[in-house]
Amino acid sequence: MTPRVITVVVTDDSAFMRRAIQKMLEKEPEIRVVGTAASGEEGIEMVERLRPDVVTMDVEMPGIGGLEAARTIVERHGPPIIMVSALTRDGAETTLRALEVGAVDFIPKPDSALIDIVNVQRELVEKVKHFGSRRAYLRAVRETTTIQRSSLTEAPLARRTPGLAPPVVRVRRPVAAGARVFACVAIGTSTGGPVALSQILPHLPAGFPIPIVVVQHMPPGFTRPLAERLDALSSIDVVEGVDGMPLEAGTAIIAPAGRQLRLHRSLGTVRIALGDDEQRSLHVPSVDAMAASVGETYGAGSLGVILTGMGHDGVQGLRVIKERGGYVLGQDEATSVVYGMPRAAAMAGLVDRVVPLQAVSRTLCELTGAP
Repeated sequence: MTPRVITVVVTDDSAFMRRAIQKMLEKEPEIRVVGTAASGEEGIEMVERLRPDVVTMDVEMPGIGGLEAARTIVERHGPPIIMVSALTRDGAETTLRALEVGAVDFIPKPDSALIDIVNVQRELVEKVKHFGSRRAYLRAVRETTTIQRSSLTEAPLARRTPGLAPPVVRVRRPVAAGARVFACVAIGTSTGGPVALSQILPHLPAGFPIPIVVVQHMPPGFTRPLAERLDALSSIDVVEGVDGMPLEAGTAIIAPAGRQLRLHRSLGTVRIALGDDEQRSLHVPSVDAMAASVGETYGAGSLGVILTGMGHDGVQGLRVIKERGGYVLGQDEATSVVYGMPRAAAMAGLVDRVVPLQAVSRTLCELTGAP
């Protein structure tokens, strides 16, 4: 059987960038670019007319920019949108907002450096294949069965509405972890992570009793705006990590992109140690490096959380947490944008409890004794 071709619309106001992205994608026989748009308006029209499986969307364009175009396509129940963002602060902030309104992921805009182009091409193709294939599958099921559309799509993420309390999710108190005293939370995530973190950290109380360290796969320039955005929404403090920063209760430290985050204990104080990637990891920062260091530092007091993301980063680090007597939560498949990292950890037998995204913050409070 001939595999189904994934169709893509490329939207970018730069003719050079449109050609570059098209060439990247069409090196793969399973992908075909069916249209290129030079503006947000043209992109919206082309999506309506061509009904592609995936859209790539430039963040900054004249007229209707990438954010508004993405919002319109999502509101019209269009295809998955992958944002293409310049490595600037404005680009990062707009990209984060686009993820919040429904874009599924993003890639950094390729530059003239060969290694960047090669890495961006690999990442772009991987994401287009993932989101395009899933959309094609769901479309095929809808066309051949009488199952309602709502049963075919993943459970929507709970979004906080201003002035309304967060949804109450009932969770059982786990017997296995009931007697433990946890000392640090280690959260790892990738694709879908910014939105997932926005459903967790803002729901933790100001009196959260232990520190949190977070690895979110992102290119340089994105982790600080992410931390600042989450900090503005949260009762706890959320900061981008700085070398030598001490871990403190009620503070979430996000590993800066391009550095590996590990922990170092000195004179009774645990601090973060940022270093270069000597192991040449696929991801920098790596969930493996961070989680392993948390396990080595806190032992049975380690509480790991593995969230939505492609690949299997986190398996080795969570194994260290488990070997030292720690406990691991895994996000469930239904609320994961990509059930890759949580699946890999679960398949390795490292997840003690699987919870939906909406229950993660409540479960963390339950396990740590937070109000």
